[in-house]
Amino acid sequence: MAEEKEVESKETKDAKPEKNEGDQVALELMKFIAVTTGYGKGSPAAGFSGKTSSAKGPEEQADALLELFQRCRRAVKQPVE
Repeated sequence: MAEEKEVESKETKDAKPEKNEGDQVALELMKFIAVTTGYGKGSPAAGFSGKTSSAKGPEEQADALLELFQRCRRAVKQPVE
């Protein structure tokens, strides 16, 4: 009985990544771009951490990251020529 549950859970774990593999790749690509470029964040002046007119609010940052994720998904799903 325990062996059946173990095999069943192993099969569902194996099936899940295949279904969402493209989304996982897109998520990793988005994280890489966001971390290395500071995408979605405002550009504060040197030595000053106060909010400037060009700084983005949390909603704008979230929208920018969601847009980046959608762009990464399209890029990952696009066939290679």
